[in-house]
Amino acid sequence: MSHEAMLAMLADAVARRVLRPLDLAFAQFIAESDPAADASLPWLAALASRQLGDGHPCLDLHALSLLAQEQAWPDAWLEQLSRAPTPVSRLVANAQGEPEHAPLVLDRHRLYLRRYWNYECRIAQGITARLDEAMLPASALHDELQRLFPATADAVHWPRVACALAARGAFSVITGGPGTGKTTTVVRLLGLLQTLQLRQHATPLRIRLAAPTGKAAARLNASIARQIALLDVQEHVRAAIPLQVETLHRLLGARPDSRRYAYDRRRPLHVDVLVIDEASMIDLEMMAAVLDALPPHARLILIGDKDQLASVEAGAVLGELGRHAEQGGYSHATAEWLRAASGDDVTAFVHDNAQPLDQHIAMLRSSHRFAAASGIGRLAAAVNLGDVTAVNALLASPSNDVAWMPAGVNATAAASWAIDGQADRFATSQAEDRPQGFRYYLDRLRQQRPPLDANDARHRRWAHGLLEAFNRFQVLSAVRRGPAGVERLNHDIAAALLAEGLIESDRGWYEGRPVMMTRNDYSLGLMNGDVGVTLRMRGNDGEHRLYVAFPVARGVSPGLPQDDDASVRFVLPSRLGDVETVYAMTVHKSQGSEFEHTALVLPDDAPAILTRELLYTGITRARRWLSLIGTQAAIEQALAQRTRRYSGLGERLVTSFDGGA
Repeated sequence: MSHEAMLAMLADAVARRVLRPLDLAFAQFIAESDPAADASLPWLAALASRQLGDGHPCLDLHALSLLAQEQAWPDAWLEQLSRAPTPVSRLVANAQGEPEHAPLVLDRHRLYLRRYWNYECRIAQGITARLDEAMLPASALHDELQRLFPATADAVHWPRVACALAARGAFSVITGGPGTGKTTTVVRLLGLLQTLQLRQHATPLRIRLAAPTGKAAARLNASIARQIALLDVQEHVRAAIPLQVETLHRLLGARPDSRRYAYDRRRPLHVDVLVIDEASMIDLEMMAAVLDALPPHARLILIGDKDQLASVEAGAVLGELGRHAEQGGYSHATAEWLRAASGDDVTAFVHDNAQPLDQHIAMLRSSHRFAAASGIGRLAAAVNLGDVTAVNALLASPSNDVAWMPAGVNATAAASWAIDGQADRFATSQAEDRPQGFRYYLDRLRQQRPPLDANDARHRRWAHGLLEAFNRFQVLSAVRRGPAGVERLNHDIAAALLAEGLIESDRGWYEGRPVMMTRNDYSLGLMNGDVGVTLRMRGNDGEHRLYVAFPVARGVSPGLPQDDDASVRFVLPSRLGDVETVYAMTVHKSQGSEFEHTALVLPDDAPAILTRELLYTGITRARRWLSLIGTQAAIEQALAQRTRRYSGLGERLVTSFDGGA
């Protein structure tokens, strides 16, 4: 097949939305750059670009037949697939990256766009370099671990194991589901590290705390503050543990309209210990940037739930790092070291073919958020296992904290989600014992409004309380568009609130409108995912106008006087260009958040979107109550489909293990 015929076939695929215009443009570039190359090369380049758009860092050539089945490729593509040779061209580098300027890299059976091959290699190098760094011996940890983690009847006290492994090395992963004590464990770890540091040195460790999004940073900030207050350490140690949590973009010094950061290999961060929460949200590019910016001596501690959705951008870093976490994968030497350091017996989790990476990973297994009888906890566990029978039984049985509404939500249904009454119900109803709709915070907006002459501190407290009230209830959807998408849901919910007289308008800016940032705004210090609520406030000039209140740990709010303890930032709507209404948000956007009551809406006309990880993530955003809206078919579709990201990172991190700890 000629290049012209191949490009025509690809153009037809764009017209049928199998490919994106960007994929075709890349294929055209490849064809023009090497006219002598086999016609399959532009085709494979287009597929590699398309895979990247779907979150895969590479095109796995061994999986082409599987991809063809999953994506229903045209017959012409399948015919070409059977004849496609291994791509050979000056535009395709080998596994060593030669030639240096080739835009594609063929590394074993994976075809990469060079930039993402570079990210994978840099991450593997950065982590591998830290795997052999033994920081503390078992004898230095034993007494402190026993004091920080009192003895239990369990053969393995996993938070203590996690703390021991993280203290021992320069790299560690602490994973676990909601309520398993990840934050508590890390705070005790930081207390341990600072205690040992200050016994021998006058200067404490420089510790930085970070998270991928503003919401995740704010939630960790609140959790850290509570846990530090309860920490059993001396006061000077407690004072050396930071309270401030930053977004990764702020930590690295992100530059507007650039992929570069202020901190990198040439200018590393001034840090001895870096803790990153919600690590499942970190994509390849960001993880590479973090490792580039870390000085060689610094510890890196990743916290997160490996079973949550992978990052929106390419890669599934935490999922690949923690793929053996359930089984443990410890060596005999690591087991002996843990017995000496913490007194825990992990013999049941020892493997003869243990890998170095697995000696740095611990999984917390007992949830303190969900009681044994908790419907949410049992449902999340069954979903994680893909147990259809258990999930159906749990949804069919009465539960105080889980309500299933098997409503059809698709374009061909007799009634839309709104007409079924769910939008009205969640928009306006209010149960006595729980936040069940948006009336909850809108009632407080009116009833608790300070007098016009109240001071600024009182207005800030009012705004802070409203932000907390709004965040108690949230509607989540798997998709952005369609009858069950967030765009339609936001429209329907706003219309229902307007009909009840709870808001003054359902268009433009109005008091009570909740909004979410959709892009980073460095001039305002607001990040993608930050959520605020629109309020009518009195400015410095005495005039009342609309402001949007955003929660912040500390900051100065334009237009309103602030003090050093401000927990709310007020921004004029005219300064916010990239926001959207957020009565409903996607499950992806909800990562890093939790709500007392979550209403999760599943479409039954978008089967490719529904995965086990998406369902698990949506369910576990609920802390006390869950309302699940979707058909049994949609739920079973999600259970049957796991998210898979084609990548070579896991293989790069697997090396021969000689049995040492």
